[in-house]
Amino acid sequence: MKELIALAVAAVSMAASLSAQAAPETYVIDGAHTYARFAYSHFGYSTQESRFDTTKGKITLDRAAKTGSVDVTIDTKSVNTGSDLFNTHIQGADFLDTGKYPTITYKSTKFNFNGDTLASVDGNLTIKGVTKPVKLEVTSFKCMPHPMAKKDACGANATATIKRTEFNAGKYAPNVSDDVKLTFAIEAIKE
Repeated sequence: MKELIALAVAAVSMAASLSAQAAPETYVIDGAHTYARFAYSHFGYSTQESRFDTTKGKITLDRAAKTGSVDVTIDTKSVNTGSDLFNTHIQGADFLDTGKYPTITYKSTKFNFNGDTLASVDGNLTIKGVTKPVKLEVTSFKCMPHPMAKKDACGANATATIKRTEFNAGKYAPNVSDDVKLTFAIEAIKE
């Protein structure tokens, strides 16, 4: 009888341990190491690259179940083109219209894994009040203890290409490319 009770206690303990490992974990985006970048062809002369300096949000990840979610908000007024004049220009109504639309959001609908590796994220991107499905291709993904924060952390790089005309930001297209490559460098610290 004692062996049966010990076996039952061990089984309950093991099940509790396994379910704790499979529980979703929430990570808060580290704004000092997270940047949303965009690049486009400028009249075919060159590829212009710019970024947003302020990104906030949370990532929930259950690696055992291979599920997760991401909810990100980008401050459109934090656009950084490298030129104060162009920052003002791109914040205007022809492009981001930051007075009316102060944020860009991305909300995931599904995490896609290839084995144990996060391969892509399906979700909805909202720019200027227009929401479109956008798949982010994940080019790198890593979770480990953060050596300075002394907490678990995850980081990823992801890319997608959108057409800016689909988001009512198509001034000068196609001379200034309609295709815009989005690149995200994200780091997040466990809550």
